[in-house]
Amino acid sequence: MTDPTDTINIENVVASTGIGQELDLQSVAMDLEGADYDPEQFPGLVYRTQNPKSAALIFRSGKIVCTGAKSTDDVHESLNIVFDKLRELKIQVEDDPEITVQNIVTSADLGKNLNLNAIAIGLGLENIEYEPEQFPGLVYRLDEPKVVALLFGSGKLVITGGKKPEDAKHAVEVITERLSELGLLG
Repeated sequence: MTDPTDTINIENVVASTGIGQELDLQSVAMDLEGADYDPEQFPGLVYRTQNPKSAALIFRSGKIVCTGAKSTDDVHESLNIVFDKLRELKIQVEDDPEITVQNIVTSADLGKNLNLNAIAIGLGLENIEYEPEQFPGLVYRLDEPKVVALLFGSGKLVITGGKKPEDAKHAVEVITERLSELGLLG
């Protein structure tokens, strides 16, 4: 049997940073090639990087949220591209703004079909939300690591809320161990 931790794949890394000053987004949008700014639809300016692929949401406050990156390295690389583009527009950006990873979304596969009803009962209702009429997955809130895992009948997992890639590995190990102890991993 494959080790479920070997199936972990980062789907999205969300990080935030800021340049410590307010921006005139209308003017930035006109000068920054490829920027999307439609304040009627969304309050931020959207700037997409292609390599690595991500989207930077730039707000008037100077706060920037990077989303869609596939690794923490990609987040840093993408944001450095954004910082350089802003500097080219004569906007003051310090040399190395602090970048904070807010959320890492990963997927994994336990390699076995799961009986979500039995798991909901076995894991106890205080950390579980399971309403199959509303959503086909079981929501499992872990305390350590502090993440939320969505478990599906197919054995697939989505783990969200991690701050570093190791959180997903730790979560998969905890889930595998708990389900094995309960005899629910076939």
